[in-house]
Amino acid sequence: MTLLQGRGGRLDSLLKVERKWLSLVAVITGIFMLLIDITIVNVALPDIGTDLDASFSSLEWVVNAYTLTLASSLLVSGSLADLIGRKKVFAAGLIIFTLASLACALAETSLMLNLLRAVQGIGGGMMFSTSLAIIAQTFQGKDRGIAFGIVGATTGAAVAIGPLLGGLLTDAFGWEAIFFVNVPIGIFALIGTFRNVDESKDSHPSGIDWLGAVLFSAALFLMIYALVHGNDKGWGSLEIIGAMVLSVVLLIIFGGVETHKEHPLFDLSLFRKPAFVGACLVAFCMSSSLFALFLFLTFYIQGGVLGFSPLEAGLRFLPITGMMLVAGPIAGRLTTKVQVRYLLSGGLLGVALGIFLLHGIDVNSGWTALILGFVVAGVGSGFVNPPLASTAIGVVEQRRSGMASGINSTFRQAGIAAGIAGLGAIFQSRVGNLLAEQLAGTRAAPHSDQISAAVTAGQTEQAISHIPGSVGAAQIHQIREAAHFAFVGGMNTLFLVTSAIALIGSVGAFFLVRQSDFVAPPGQEGGTGTE
Repeated sequence: MTLLQGRGGRLDSLLKVERKWLSLVAVITGIFMLLIDITIVNVALPDIGTDLDASFSSLEWVVNAYTLTLASSLLVSGSLADLIGRKKVFAAGLIIFTLASLACALAETSLMLNLLRAVQGIGGGMMFSTSLAIIAQTFQGKDRGIAFGIVGATTGAAVAIGPLLGGLLTDAFGWEAIFFVNVPIGIFALIGTFRNVDESKDSHPSGIDWLGAVLFSAALFLMIYALVHGNDKGWGSLEIIGAMVLSVVLLIIFGGVETHKEHPLFDLSLFRKPAFVGACLVAFCMSSSLFALFLFLTFYIQGGVLGFSPLEAGLRFLPITGMMLVAGPIAGRLTTKVQVRYLLSGGLLGVALGIFLLHGIDVNSGWTALILGFVVAGVGSGFVNPPLASTAIGVVEQRRSGMASGINSTFRQAGIAAGIAGLGAIFQSRVGNLLAEQLAGTRAAPHSDQISAAVTAGQTEQAISHIPGSVGAAQIHQIREAAHFAFVGGMNTLFLVTSAIALIGSVGAFFLVRQSDFVAPPGQEGGTGTE
């Protein structure tokens, strides 16, 4: 009897251990799915634009609608999870994300797709905000370190695989496949969540700051709206000026509300520590430079100039995504030996240099002209991501680590949205001006605005195909050359701008991320780097 009891106890223990790791599988599946949806869509955008007759602004919203709602829902979802249960919120996020993915695949207009992408982002925010808390609750000691290491590897893999998987699915089955693929993955993760994830919540929940959430979301949306549509509607128009002014006003009100809240959505007191400010600056600059640039590089490699298929485009991103994957684990090991400010600053300096090396391409440049810059930027990015996560939570007390992580993640996603919107405005203006100069005095000059709109959306050849047959072959060739010249000119401008943004982040990290701000001693949990 004693023997049977002993065997039964060991079996229960083994089953408990197995269930713990199965819960990790469910969580990282959700994390992988929501993160890959940031990059997987890029290589599909030219096809989406063609099929749905979408403008460049509409294509920007395909990405921004997702990242905006993801950023806006992170902290409020975390508060909701503390109140009603993390498993419940994670599972609800999975359901919303999966159903929205199915609806995205069936969308027949760009407006419908963008609205559904926003719903996807809400589901993604609900998953992302609860995933790390579930893991922290489930794992202890050495196993927790292993679990978080797996999460880090999953994050890197999602970024690296996104463009390639997006290209493969789009080429083989059409752009709809990048959304359809989420359905079986989401169902798998949902079953794993219900079966293996234990429920947990805060024993003393602080409640939900709905007013703060509304103010922050509205301010962010209005700012991005103004940046995306400034060229279309006119920067001096009442609509654009009004949106920007109202955005600033709402942010000021938001700051005032959060300062006087006992349990704010954004704990602004965290920003009293220079190192936390530095971590948020790094997150924003990283996202608004390199990650935002991916969208425009995709258009360049595909329909803008080079004319590669989605799969071919995905393969050509491997020098940068592959180096991210290689450099990440190296940076992770160095965080206990090297001060994180050197890793963060040096990594962003590498990103700035890599992007700068892309500058100087012309209409005759092949994709190989991008390789060196891609490799350098990829290594730099890989050195930023691991220490960034540890810095955001390492400079605050453990009880505030969830808030700190959420704010840092919000800056990451908001950086992508703001970067795409801001760079898009610069790109549209630059391409439009260059194209008008190139077409001046030709029969195509009156149509330069329409051609420019197609060119910026990566639909150069589609626009040329609609030119009347009465226009001679020589002029069509001239228009194509002008379009390529304008596109390349716009890209070179973006390379300079994003390189400068990354450089700002590098300098900020060096001067703001101070080792003295870390709560725990270096080498211990919550601390990073060496004295």
